[in-house]
Amino acid sequence: MLHEEQTLGKVYDGRLMRRLLAYLAPYKMRVVISFVLVLAASALKLVGPILTKIVIDDYIAVGNLSGLSTIAAIYILALVLQFVVSYFQIYIMNMAGQRVLADMRGEIFSHLQKLQSSFFDRNPVGRLVTRVTTDVDALNELFTSGVVTIFGDIFMLLGIMGVLVYLDWKLALVTFAVLPALFVVTMIFKRRIRVVYRKVRTRVAMLNAFIQENIVGMQVVQLFGQEERKFGQYSELNRQHTEANIESILHYSIFYPVVEVLSAVAIGLIVWYGGGQLLLGTLTLGGFVAFIQYSEKFFRPISDLSEKFNILQGAMASSERIFTLLDTEVEIKTPAHIIAPGRDDGSIRFDNVSFAYEGEDWVLKDVDLTVRPGETVAVVGHTGAGKSTLTGLLMRLYDVQKGQVVVGGVDVRDWDLKKLRRQFGMVLQDVHLFSGTIASNIRLGDQTISNEAIAEAARIVNLDKWVATLPRGLDEKVAERGASMSAGQKQLVSFARALVHDPKILILDEATSNVDTHTEILVREALERLLENRTSIVIAHRLSTIQRADRIVVLHKGRVREVGTHQELLAERGIYYRLYQLQYKDQEIETPV
Repeated sequence: MLHEEQTLGKVYDGRLMRRLLAYLAPYKMRVVISFVLVLAASALKLVGPILTKIVIDDYIAVGNLSGLSTIAAIYILALVLQFVVSYFQIYIMNMAGQRVLADMRGEIFSHLQKLQSSFFDRNPVGRLVTRVTTDVDALNELFTSGVVTIFGDIFMLLGIMGVLVYLDWKLALVTFAVLPALFVVTMIFKRRIRVVYRKVRTRVAMLNAFIQENIVGMQVVQLFGQEERKFGQYSELNRQHTEANIESILHYSIFYPVVEVLSAVAIGLIVWYGGGQLLLGTLTLGGFVAFIQYSEKFFRPISDLSEKFNILQGAMASSERIFTLLDTEVEIKTPAHIIAPGRDDGSIRFDNVSFAYEGEDWVLKDVDLTVRPGETVAVVGHTGAGKSTLTGLLMRLYDVQKGQVVVGGVDVRDWDLKKLRRQFGMVLQDVHLFSGTIASNIRLGDQTISNEAIAEAARIVNLDKWVATLPRGLDEKVAERGASMSAGQKQLVSFARALVHDPKILILDEATSNVDTHTEILVREALERLLENRTSIVIAHRLSTIQRADRIVVLHKGRVREVGTHQELLAERGIYYRLYQLQYKDQEIETPV
């Protein structure tokens, strides 16, 4: 993660810039108008010194005061026009820029929703959140004040140089004598600020990662009394971040005064050489004053361009990370040629399936298993045996390396992906609830599910007793990730969610592990209703919860080792028997005859 933050890439990358500018295409008319307005604003800024020259040479010097009011009116009009033009230019370009950023955020989030689970296994949440937020925000100034206004600065510079040459080319060359020194100073500044910028980015990444990790794990920090140590670590990271920013400020505090000094030197040269020309009569007083005014304006765009270099550099680094994410291939997607299932009965078959998350470190090996329609099959085994991996392959969160997973008589890789996943209802050990209400967490956006159906599902799973105690009932707000609810209450919401969506295949992954004994008794009735006429796969460590399963499959080191009913497996005195002994070692185990 930190390596990505430190990598700045090129200061300017034409390929990346072309991709960025493509986002402006839907708003090209606004960009064109903004471009015209910024050129007009730059041109209006050149008017003032010219009017000053005319006033001094044609009116004050000759004692003609009758036309001063007209020139003053033109000057005020130019200032008003400059304000109006600048206002509309900034407004139009910022509106276009914000729409571009909204489009980009939408594209990134949409792409994230399509990526396979293996991608999220490899990439921390904090990094992905940074792509959608911080990295997109880094492009804000590029779109709103960089893309168009940089042309305004260049036009301003060229315009001033042209006017100076027109007024007096010799004095113009004297004024330009400081440009080589300015170029050298700017190059040194760019090189050093680039290094500092990398350091700031790295410190920000480290700080964000630390904050995220410790907020998520705050209960552990408090439980083990680690507040003081963690605050010390945070203070050190905060100090490093502050020092990096101070170093950046130091470089800017040197660069801008140097530019001001060079500007003062340029004015000094104008006074020295221009004053001599003025005494010789080869330069008018108005021209002399105009030169000084233009020289002051000449260095402002240079300072602005240096600031835009920093904006451009940050935009290039952020856009490279954003496009790397957008270019990540969606490996698991609906195939070009979909095969519709010939039967919609919820049948499942694992046909010689082998799967590994990395390389050939097989989690599942040569698994053959058939689940008949309406059958309840329990899967047990030690931690790491591959139980949850089976369900991930069923819903095509991952693709197998060998063999095939078949649902409804069709390989899952030939299904329409959305239709395949609609076949499943899942209740997990760690229930994830979204911000919203209890009802919205049960409905999950499916507006075809009525409030009455939600209330009935809540009643069936015995959630209604707790809901009745809430001021707003099912419309009670849910805190982030259900923080205000107990583990058992969240599990009951998950049961209601699965029931109301009426899936063909139900998967229970340690579904009752977080439910207390009293609640478990209530849930068992709901489970019987939930399992009716559905193909069900139940993953459990607590063997007491699966004794009524039609069949029990024992996984050991990624292979199917035993299959049978509870009584049959006890009689075999194999792996299942030993697992049962471990859980009920203090109770006498009756071995069936």
